[in-house]
Amino acid sequence: MESALVSNLSNTCLLYSRWHSKRRMGNLDMLYPRNFNFPQLFAHSNLPKEVSEEFIWPSPADEMPFWKNKFPSRDASIEVPTDIENDSNLIHIIHVTAEMAPIAKVGGLGDVVTGLARACLSRGHAVDIMLPFYECIQKQQINDLALITAYVTFYDGNWVPTKAYRGVVSGVPVIFIEPSNEFFKGQYVYGGSYNELEAYLFFSRACLEWMQVTGVQPDIIHVHEWQTGALPLLYWDMYQNLSLKKPRVVFTIHNMEHYGECRKDQLSKCGLDGSIYASVDKILLNRALLLLTSLIGIALNSQGYILCHTNNFPRKAIDDRTIGHNPERLSLLKGGVVYSNAVVTVSPTYLKETLCSGWLASTLLRNREKYFGILNGIDTVIWDPATDVFLPAKFHARKPEGKKICKYYVQRGLGLVLEGTLAGDPVPYITHNVPLIVCITRLVAQKGLHLITQAIKHTAELGGQMIVLGTASDARVQREFEDLANSVIYLRMIERVLPANGIKGLAVGKKKIIVSYLQVANDTKIFSTGAEEKVDNLLIVHNQGSSTRILLMYSEELSHMLYAAADMVLIPSIYEPCGLAQMIGMRYGAVPVVRKTGGLADTVFDMDDSTNHEIANGFVFEGIDEGSLNCALDRAFRHYREKPDEWNSMVQKVMEIDNSWNNTASKYIEIYNSIRVRW
Repeated sequence: MESALVSNLSNTCLLYSRWHSKRRMGNLDMLYPRNFNFPQLFAHSNLPKEVSEEFIWPSPADEMPFWKNKFPSRDASIEVPTDIENDSNLIHIIHVTAEMAPIAKVGGLGDVVTGLARACLSRGHAVDIMLPFYECIQKQQINDLALITAYVTFYDGNWVPTKAYRGVVSGVPVIFIEPSNEFFKGQYVYGGSYNELEAYLFFSRACLEWMQVTGVQPDIIHVHEWQTGALPLLYWDMYQNLSLKKPRVVFTIHNMEHYGECRKDQLSKCGLDGSIYASVDKILLNRALLLLTSLIGIALNSQGYILCHTNNFPRKAIDDRTIGHNPERLSLLKGGVVYSNAVVTVSPTYLKETLCSGWLASTLLRNREKYFGILNGIDTVIWDPATDVFLPAKFHARKPEGKKICKYYVQRGLGLVLEGTLAGDPVPYITHNVPLIVCITRLVAQKGLHLITQAIKHTAELGGQMIVLGTASDARVQREFEDLANSVIYLRMIERVLPANGIKGLAVGKKKIIVSYLQVANDTKIFSTGAEEKVDNLLIVHNQGSSTRILLMYSEELSHMLYAAADMVLIPSIYEPCGLAQMIGMRYGAVPVVRKTGGLADTVFDMDDSTNHEIANGFVFEGIDEGSLNCALDRAFRHYREKPDEWNSMVQKVMEIDNSWNNTASKYIEIYNSIRVRW
């Protein structure tokens, strides 16, 4: 069971997978002077009606962390909006994917597949998802699970017994592919003891083989990411020559960071001749021959066109970076681009960025006529603060009072606030007046790790609180964030002259635990504990026990609670193909602070940009340096503290922005219809 450690001895609190400590935090949290100029955000003297008198506030001393409580089932059914009619030309779509939320979710890919599938279902289309039957999938999350087909799939010279199961997840029919070999065994979606690339090569062929043996011929096979990039090659060069004639293939690139690097012998294991796909681009060759024919009048034998299939797709998937190397390698991502009927990436800005940089840019430019940028959406049924089963109180744009309850609930549960109340208000002063920033992310370089670290420092310096929730696949990054959680960080410069006896009980010495008591001008007591390394007259070293929590884990339940609790959501990515966190955050009333890149540039517009006043909805910075981030945080904190009415209006505004899949799905359906074969 995942649970947490909230230690009152570390500067930032690191939460592990065991609930080590049952001690209460005591009076170690930082209180802020009453005369600080903070907004009274949605301040009311009574709990919202949604919160019952029997409501129990969580505590770090609880034996089980609050996000592990039992919740009502959240399996979302397909809800067809009343203002959306079925499309006139209904089609059958099969998504082939390595991830699906919530049962096999690692990143945004799983959310996108589920959200798009549900949106197309709501418009009347037939939709299935094909997914590996990972050993780690919790079968109780699948409705009506049943074995539907037993068949064999070719792999590495053998025919592997394979089973296909059908079930329903979040209202979507899912076909689970389970091989009899070691593939997809393990405790997690990724990182098993098997060869991951070869497992997905097997899966790509197994999906087509299932369609072949069952006679299922969808209009569209929609493949996602490098894991299924071999499927278009297999379809056009193998199964289209058998009985699968009707389907056309759409390939969505969610992130070009991973190319699916593949050796020729590995591709050959799924039944293709890997050496063919490292050959010269035959489309370019054919064009050169045509040009030669037109110039000198030589009759061209049509043999050159026979080498390419009827849609003129080149037999080429070589990773251009390895040309001339020994050995040369293939790229499943590139193969998917070349062999698919349409290629989509997940935001218009990311499309432009990928056409201008990276080794794959030349391939994308050659296929520009079939390359589209469509912004992702979010599932507004699953992500809805008015109905979310994980929240202690529900709220929406017109009735936001429950949001402060969610914030206090999280603060209490993570030991970020004292358990007392002030002036009869069940929610204490710190909840109303100290901004809470949340960063929910994979801890990888793409996400701007140095900027996340800087945000932790600067948020503390500004007198705010920050929670980071995420996992690191790289052990080095994991250790760095563990070290960060136990390191000394200067909270802020105290610009007051302290009395001579302002620090009491100071234990001098590196890495020794101290408790310092500060007496500031208005007699407010500030307690802190931490590892002491340096004390100057005006620079006081505090711990971050009351300002920061780093949770190196992932919890779907906790992510919902954090979005609901947050005043701001931080996404400082170096590059971001689309990003869902900013959309989900806005849906839950969290104002985004983002770096201007990819889909973040398409969805967040700066509050201080007069040219975007009507659509302004957050705080944007462009540089990748700490100073640029600091400026954005400074501006966000000033708005929060100095313009409370404007801030509250912005919170309501971002909650009403429609980033639903219903808007986005129509663009995908247009592409589906443009390439489908009408029988």
